[in-house]
Amino acid sequence: MFIRVERGSSVPLSKQIDEQIRAQCLSGALQPDDCLPSVRQLARELAVNINTVFRVYERLAAEGFIEMRQGDGTYVLPLSKPTESQKQLDEQRIQYTKEFEALIRGGLLLGMTAPELRKMLTSAVADFRATTKKGK
Repeated sequence: MFIRVERGSSVPLSKQIDEQIRAQCLSGALQPDDCLPSVRQLARELAVNINTVFRVYERLAAEGFIEMRQGDGTYVLPLSKPTESQKQLDEQRIQYTKEFEALIRGGLLLGMTAPELRKMLTSAVADFRATTKKGK
């Protein structure tokens, strides 16, 4: 599982973590019965407060994405409603598209060219893939 938090973002850390775990469950990147890192381990990896991760896990458990098993770990649950999960994934993709377009507009307003933006995107994708391969 790969999670990246942006400390300078206006989006709270708990929401960033929640959205990324939720998206990975919805997209199939996290499969049913996959074991998530412990609350302490994830908090340490992300350098956030343990309570932040615990609240995220509790929220996701209440919504049926994960199950927290006392003394055993936290596991991804099968998605119970495919149409509902697809709707959530579609909503997240729409939001992502809006944010991506805003970043592109911002870069263009700063005088960046389309080739520069493409190079940045290609580099970011390569970095992400390299990071996720190391984490496995």
